[in-house]
Amino acid sequence: MNFLTIGHRGIMGVEPENTLRSFVAAELAGLDVIELDLHLSKDGALVVMHDADVDRTTDGSGPIADRTLAQIRTLDAGRGERVPVFEEVLDAVRAPLQAEIKDIAAARALADVMHARNLVPRVEVLSFHDAALAEISRLVPDARTALVASRYGLDVVDRATAVGAGTLVLNIRRLTLELVERARKADLRIIGWVVNTQDQLRLVRALGLDGATTDHPEIKRTARFTA
Repeated sequence: MNFLTIGHRGIMGVEPENTLRSFVAAELAGLDVIELDLHLSKDGALVVMHDADVDRTTDGSGPIADRTLAQIRTLDAGRGERVPVFEEVLDAVRAPLQAEIKDIAAARALADVMHARNLVPRVEVLSFHDAALAEISRLVPDARTALVASRYGLDVVDRATAVGAGTLVLNIRRLTLELVERARKADLRIIGWVVNTQDQLRLVRALGLDGATTDHPEIKRTARFTA
């Protein structure tokens, strides 16, 4: 398999994160996959935003879950961009997607869209939460899933296996060769995040990872020359 470069919330090092502008820029930059985050609005829309509240990335404040989609649409998500919903991203770009969900409710809403739009070939579902991955696998048995972890030990391999995930998406600051070898024995793919420097890229290539999640499109241009 070729080494994958994955655009983190689009290309958040260049454009406002989790906006259509950022996703289109990531695709134009040639990144192989685009990663995004999903939360449910008060009225059940799959809103594309990383945080549970709107404070950090918009000119508004308060939890997403307390706002309707119409209210969220009034916010500026950076450079005049509006907060998109998942379906708009599907239409705006053609690239494969990694969709990160935060809870079981989001898993159920995403499952409905995946069935309606036949997204199993295109969308890999990510989560830090084992229960959310288990739920998406129950509702969409053929879905590809990945367990994300920031602070973890060797048991992360067992966690991924237990929920049927095929991939680990791991904070590179805690990666060890022992963990990589254990994951390989369990037939798991491994993606490293966040890879923004040449030293970080050399590390993930030296460990033999399958890809890197990055904020910067330059990683795509240099990844093929780094071993």
